[in-house]
Amino acid sequence: MSFISERVGRIKPSPTIAVTQKAAELKAAGRDVIGLGAGEPDFDTPDHIKEAAKAAIDRGETKYTAVAGTLALRQAICAKFKRDNELEYTPEQVTVGCGGKQSIYNALMATIDPGDEVIIPAPYWVSYPDIVLLAQGKPVIVSCGAETGFKMGAEDLERAITPKTKWLILNSPGNPTGAAYNLAEMRALTDVLVRHPHVWVMTDDMYEHIVYDGFEFVTPAQVEPGLYERTLTLNGCSKAYAMTGWRVGYAAGAVELVKAMNKLQSQSTTHTCSISQAAAVAALNGPQDFIAANNALFRERRDLVVAMLNQAPGLVCHTPEGAFYVYPTCAGVIGKSTPDGKTIESDDDFVTYLLEAEGVAAVQGSAFGLSPCFRVSYATSTALLEEACGRIQRACVALT
Repeated sequence: MSFISERVGRIKPSPTIAVTQKAAELKAAGRDVIGLGAGEPDFDTPDHIKEAAKAAIDRGETKYTAVAGTLALRQAICAKFKRDNELEYTPEQVTVGCGGKQSIYNALMATIDPGDEVIIPAPYWVSYPDIVLLAQGKPVIVSCGAETGFKMGAEDLERAITPKTKWLILNSPGNPTGAAYNLAEMRALTDVLVRHPHVWVMTDDMYEHIVYDGFEFVTPAQVEPGLYERTLTLNGCSKAYAMTGWRVGYAAGAVELVKAMNKLQSQSTTHTCSISQAAAVAALNGPQDFIAANNALFRERRDLVVAMLNQAPGLVCHTPEGAFYVYPTCAGVIGKSTPDGKTIESDDDFVTYLLEAEGVAAVQGSAFGLSPCFRVSYATSTALLEEACGRIQRACVALT
């Protein structure tokens, strides 16, 4: 009999972290590897944010904080929601976690009972279904292919809802595709949710500020005020503020839910690092102009990667509205043979081939629930992206 719990046996390690670690190990061993697996901006954290952290240390702000986060940070989060999303929250409706993932974990663990269903559009961020499984819930996966722009329609949502549905998890702009719901598309979904009052909405808005071509971001409770009481709006500092390692995520919603999340957190991490919280206050309250400058570079990289991948035989790459990922289909290479005689039977085989043959590390589509595809992060230098895409083209040409 295994000493490890059945609960842990239901889940798997994060595939995206595994790819990043594998690339790092190969580099350390002397291999020429370009890692396109990490969902992490290559920009440094802005100086004013770093200076705020240093000042907090100098002031001695190195003690425990409230479980929910410092009042100053929760007030800054409330101001952000009002400024950016036209949403009114009070500090007691806000909770701060060690990254966005902990807020998702806390919310699901605090609300899911065995057998409860959670609707998750696919492709999905790898952690959503595993956290649902850990909470003894049932992920209900709704496939959303390239023909729909990787987005779920109202009819798809309607069909997925049952009396056991507790949550819909929505991520826009999304990881791994960069797909984002415009006002009309979001309105269609919220209209369905209004008709099903037992379904709550968890909206992961982590990539809110990383959008292109004039796209206007909207979030469910903003579009449909009638959903305000049963929407948990999640966000964080990781992506737009280049603060992945600082581990600051946050969520706002009904007081009863936030209290339950804080209760759970009080028995795990207690709170986010006090220094990181001080930095997050500076991020949310300080200058925001660098975000547009970063996005301009991200957009150039997106256009480069989409163009080069679409020139690779067997690949088709959709142009995303936001985030810093593309999710090309590799259906056109399935069944082909590598130069050493191996058959490409899946997207897992294809990304393995890219790594072994050309030293390019990407993440297989099976990790995100929709195959045959793979995810490329373009949150790295333009020179590396150009080289990596050239290698992918070469690898595709070599298949027979």
